[in-house]
Amino acid sequence: MTNVSLRKLNVVLGGKPIIRDLDLAVEPGEFLVLLGPSGCGKSTLLHSIAGLVDCDSGAIEIGGRDMTDFDPSERGIGMVFQSYALYPTMTVEDNMSFGLRIAGTPKAEIRRRVDRAAAMLQLDALLRRKPAQLSGGQRQRVAIGRALVREAQVFLFDEPLSNLDAKLRAELRRELKLLHQALGSTMIYVTHDQVEAMTLASRIVVMQGGAIQQVGTPLEVYERPANRFVAGFLGAPAMAFVDGQLDDAGRFAADGIRLVPACEARPAGRLAVLGVRAEHISIREDGDLRGAVTLVETMGNHQVVWLRCGKALLASLVHDARRIKPGDEVAFAIDAARVSLFDPVSGIRL
Repeated sequence: MTNVSLRKLNVVLGGKPIIRDLDLAVEPGEFLVLLGPSGCGKSTLLHSIAGLVDCDSGAIEIGGRDMTDFDPSERGIGMVFQSYALYPTMTVEDNMSFGLRIAGTPKAEIRRRVDRAAAMLQLDALLRRKPAQLSGGQRQRVAIGRALVREAQVFLFDEPLSNLDAKLRAELRRELKLLHQALGSTMIYVTHDQVEAMTLASRIVVMQGGAIQQVGTPLEVYERPANRFVAGFLGAPAMAFVDGQLDDAGRFAADGIRLVPACEARPAGRLAVLGVRAEHISIREDGDLRGAVTLVETMGNHQVVWLRCGKALLASLVHDARRIKPGDEVAFAIDAARVSLFDPVSGIRL
């Protein structure tokens, strides 16, 4: 197991800064997910670690060695890209072993590594097939196997599941998690999909504008977002935000909403933004707040009920078979122990 350390990393592409003074420590054996919207710099950061993109300043250490100026082949990494990039005329076995054959690895060692990777990825019966005879999920398994046979120090994944349909994504997501548990290798994974991040990661790095917004476990980042951007990016439905004010007693007040947030900091007498997630809003007869139902989304095992309360649009999760329809007036309650408060200007958590 190998650690990765980035210190004061800066990357400029086409005269435009992409990564800015970035520091990050990846622990040995962890599954670190770089999460953020398109253009936030996450793929550029991954490619910098791989040596595919040059950094303008700063240092990249892999396993305690400064690899900043080393070629990709010398960094001891295995990489899986969004596109499968398989040779169409080669069999699965030949695609997986190609890099090892080019490097002059002994045939017996190639066989051992290919057989081991194929067993892990359930490719044993497919080794003689060519890519055209495989499904999308099988092709991505081959691409992962091609990286695994290198027995690298660090594995890098650049949105490897984004070309697959929802069912295949869910299946391969589980397989990647099991693969990490079996190998115990250090893995860095790029995605814009919050479900992938929440289910795969030991820790999540949320990025925006080439900078890190927050680093933490999935639960930490979800329950205690460092700022409004992180809070709004994670969660489905997204966290609702309500502009209001804290009175002298620290009570939050907005049009139609009054509550006492159970937050560490409730600076009295100032403007604030309340953040609340759908699972922390419950529609019930004894609720102290009222709203008008604007939309009901049936999701199978639950309903998402959208409420208009004053100027705020809120979502609530309903897990029973209640019949709620647009136009209904309902009572609801907000769990004040689970809300967040943000500064209206900086967006930083209060």
